[in-house]
Amino acid sequence: MSTNKMWGGRFQSGPADIMREITPSIDFDKRLAAEDIAGSRAHCRMLASEGIIAKDDGLKILDGLTAIEKELAEGKFVFKRELEDIHLNIESRLAELIGPVAGRLHTARSRNDQVVTDFRLWVRAACERADAGLKALQLALLGQAEKHTDTIMPGFTHMQVAQPVTFSHHMLAYVEMFGRDRGRFEDAKKRLNESPLGAAALAGTSFPIDRDATAKSLGFIRPMRNSMDAISARDFALEYLAACTIAAVHLSRLAGELVQWSTPAFGFVKLSDAFTTGSSIMPQKRNPDAAELVRGKTGRVLGDFVALATVVKGLVLTYGTDLQEDKERVFDAADTLELCLAAMAAMMADLTAQPEAMRAACVAGFPTATDLADWVVRVLKKPFREAHHISGSIVKLAEDKGVTLEKLALAEMQTIEPAITEEVFKVLSLDASVNSRMSLGGTAPARVKEQLNHWRGVLK
Repeated sequence: MSTNKMWGGRFQSGPADIMREITPSIDFDKRLAAEDIAGSRAHCRMLASEGIIAKDDGLKILDGLTAIEKELAEGKFVFKRELEDIHLNIESRLAELIGPVAGRLHTARSRNDQVVTDFRLWVRAACERADAGLKALQLALLGQAEKHTDTIMPGFTHMQVAQPVTFSHHMLAYVEMFGRDRGRFEDAKKRLNESPLGAAALAGTSFPIDRDATAKSLGFIRPMRNSMDAISARDFALEYLAACTIAAVHLSRLAGELVQWSTPAFGFVKLSDAFTTGSSIMPQKRNPDAAELVRGKTGRVLGDFVALATVVKGLVLTYGTDLQEDKERVFDAADTLELCLAAMAAMMADLTAQPEAMRAACVAGFPTATDLADWVVRVLKKPFREAHHISGSIVKLAEDKGVTLEKLALAEMQTIEPAITEEVFKVLSLDASVNSRMSLGGTAPARVKEQLNHWRGVLK
């Protein structure tokens, strides 16, 4: 086998057969084709502008890149594994189209700064796509919240009925979570938005290049200040993967609730046929497969983060081919997260809440016991710890008699605390409890409407 003519002057014989399998990255880094062309255009224009290459040569290169771009768009571009990666594939095709002048494009550039420039451009766009997907999910959640400001459901701690809340309040909790996820992608985008182009192999270049011009052309804020850092840094990819992982964890929590809520034991929501499947043996089943898959794919995204962190952790400066492993992990996480975001947004828009089942689930768990304790503190002026004990004893009495707190007779409550009056019943209903939670961020419908107004303004 002959050497690779794109880089093989140093070598007299070709690589071993196994190297032809382990070395190529074109099978996955062909996804960087658009970014590679964008970076090459910016570099070419700068070279011509600075007189490093002739303007006529620059125009020929730009025309050739446009022709390649058209071939890619039409699916006519032929990717060759023997050329290893997207950069050599495009450079080789450019030479076929315009001849030896194509070789001038690589002046003052290395594949090291070329690939990381492409990768930063790709991850920047992935941050924007994640943000758009998260916003669509927030809007779907907001749509459910707007319909259910008065729908009462149990709030849980330790998976036990705790206090009554509204379904709207519950939905808005996820709107807040996904809002923070959007902030993480925005932060990641800001930090990665510096250009490594011009760092060359690792030490910069002796050619009089204008790195500010190429950075501006590609939409970067500025060039990276240290050429060695520019080549070797992959924290931008790790930060993106960390943001993906946290967002996937939040999706998993919501998916887990959909799985739980859609069971007959809960019956809080109904998912349509569009997002459920049947059983191969049990004809009555309606399985929430889409939600389960979203929940399951979280581990995959986390694995992508761990895999890349493991690759980077042992690398000395600057470049090692180990970093070829960065792109598959990022591509996989991006594809997975974007799919899960789209599926979850569609599920949230599709589901039908079941207010009667939600309200009925509040009855069994004495969710207004805290309201009783608060009333004892507020009206009878007892310390909260004493009020807690009184309320707990009354709950035990109601439980023994098989009734809810509001159905327990006043005389029976007075056997625990004689000072309790008829007024206590005003705080023991589910509606009274929910309406009383007027602290900032509370579940009272008036407060929830404030949250809704805030998010309408942010999202719409």
